[in-house]
Amino acid sequence: MMIPPRSKGRATTHARILWAIPCLALAVLLTAPAGVTRAATYEVAQHDPVATDDGPGTPEKPWKTLAQAARQAAPGDQVNIHDGIYREHVEFKTSGTAEQPIRFQAAPGAHVVLTGADPLTGWHRLDGPRNIYTIAWPHRFIGWNANMTHPDDEYHRLIGRCEQVTVDGYLLRQVLEAGHLAPGSFWVDVSNQVLQVWDVGNRDLNQTHVEGATRTEIALVTGSHVQLAGLYFRWAANLAQHGAVVLSGTNDLLEDCVVEDMNASGATLAGVDLVVRRCTFRDNGQLGFGANGAHRLRFTDCLVENNNTKGFSRGWEAGGNKLVLCRDAVLDHCRFLRNRGCGVWFDIGNENCTVQNCLVADNEDGGIFDEISFGLQAHDNVVTGNGFAESAGAWGAQAGITLSSSPESVIERNLLVGNREGFDFREQTRTTPRIGQREEVPVWNHDEIIRHNLIVLNRDAQVWGWFDRPDNRHWPDPKTAEHPQNLGDLHLQFIGNIYYADRGQGLIGWGPTWSRHRNYARLADFQTELGIDQGGAVWEPKFANVAARDFRLPSSSPGPFRVAQPQGSVPGCSLGWRE
Repeated sequence: MMIPPRSKGRATTHARILWAIPCLALAVLLTAPAGVTRAATYEVAQHDPVATDDGPGTPEKPWKTLAQAARQAAPGDQVNIHDGIYREHVEFKTSGTAEQPIRFQAAPGAHVVLTGADPLTGWHRLDGPRNIYTIAWPHRFIGWNANMTHPDDEYHRLIGRCEQVTVDGYLLRQVLEAGHLAPGSFWVDVSNQVLQVWDVGNRDLNQTHVEGATRTEIALVTGSHVQLAGLYFRWAANLAQHGAVVLSGTNDLLEDCVVEDMNASGATLAGVDLVVRRCTFRDNGQLGFGANGAHRLRFTDCLVENNNTKGFSRGWEAGGNKLVLCRDAVLDHCRFLRNRGCGVWFDIGNENCTVQNCLVADNEDGGIFDEISFGLQAHDNVVTGNGFAESAGAWGAQAGITLSSSPESVIERNLLVGNREGFDFREQTRTTPRIGQREEVPVWNHDEIIRHNLIVLNRDAQVWGWFDRPDNRHWPDPKTAEHPQNLGDLHLQFIGNIYYADRGQGLIGWGPTWSRHRNYARLADFQTELGIDQGGAVWEPKFANVAARDFRLPSSSPGPFRVAQPQGSVPGCSLGWRE
């Protein structure tokens, strides 16, 4: 179109401005600060017939493996993972940033499984009456001792092995000798490097789906600001104390994931500022998860259930979890249920950790066991049904909450009901390393507050002081040169708690049963003789239905019940008041 002469100058200026806009945008991109990138969305879809790791990872040409996505994704990128069983060991090394994390997530509605197991095909039946099949097996997972087990002791000679074999998704039982094979079991012949399996239904294994765990680790996150979401992790030949999923970067996120059926620990949390939320850790051989140096961990809205399926020693390391040398970790609104061991275990040098608004129920050993650590804050939890294992447990560690040589803690507004014991002190001569230090220092219970808790209907005692110390520091006797401390020096305070023991249940025990010990059937005697309980009272709680975890109380309950009830919600429980 021709421009009239009288408007030509203005139009030319306008055209120059329009031309300058894309140039300016290009200049902004070229001069953008280092580290700021344009985010991309990639696709992984192993079942797509055009999927290839040589492609661009687009919807039209997705990648085939998650490992390729982990190698290619950059800060700000999102990777959508479609249906499939991904038989990989994936290392997430690249870091995102706080503003631009790297996110790997299941595509909407996708069922994404990352497994450490591979199919085993080409079985050969052995001659003889027993229906045993064999296949080559070159894998050896523990090479530093003859028994190939960890820990290397007689009890764990079988439990501590790493092998896993499944038939049609059902885990088989391992045996240590060919002569012990029976339907539903397997044996690893290390000398001849073969695997022998006898199916539980005497089927031809070539007509079933058999898998064996061949990888000791499934996912390793060493990058920072990496997010994993909506994934299932299962089956790994990992040894005890080593998770099959490992988070060791900073500010990493595990969200809406399931970690299940690992040989030993489900996950290891070893980075700082980690967030784990809405995840499930279940049916793992030793632990749901372990944490070491996981400072400022935020573990929220998770389920940790039925772990230690192999029967590792509960006194060594087994159950829901174990946290070591962690500072400021928070377990919030989680459920720790039916674990073969403790529900929550803090062990060795933890500092200022918190358990709040959690349900800790039906674990074989203690509910919350705080051992040689410092400054636990346990408040507004429901802890019920713990410590009733048929086999003997550790003394003092079978209570709803136990402080075992763990000073400066505050236990407040918890409902401790129906456990073997309600609240325990446990004391031995102990030392522990502190965070950032190699040498160990003495540690013992002192300066602790147990305040406004409902400690009721626990079988053996509502409170028990298991102080196994020859210096008798846990008694108010006058101090002597031989016994330079007494109970007053420990500054242990029970404030405003409500206690209740039903028929046949104990109220308060003080001292271990094998030395100086006293049972207090009346709270007044405990208050008078030891002088550490202020404002405590004995009242029967009229819960709506303990078996249904309906802990609502009548609105007419005495006033102290209102102070001692957990504040806020606890998953799986009903709290508050009823008419």
